[in-house]
Amino acid sequence: MSSLPAARPRPAAAVNAEIRALMLRSGGRLAAGDRARYVALLAEWAEAVRETVRPAA
Repeated sequence: MSSLPAARPRPAAAVNAEIRALMLRSGGRLAAGDRARYVALLAEWAEAVRETVRPAA
């Protein structure tokens, strides 16, 4: 059984741009579905930031 390599996270700037676009589209008031997407994007952004700070192995 072969395993796929772990996907590299998107750059923090790309995720941040998506967060900003989501907030602009919603007028700053997130509906339930948008709120769930926002939370997922925040988690993805945090991981991307950790990847830039973490020393390469």
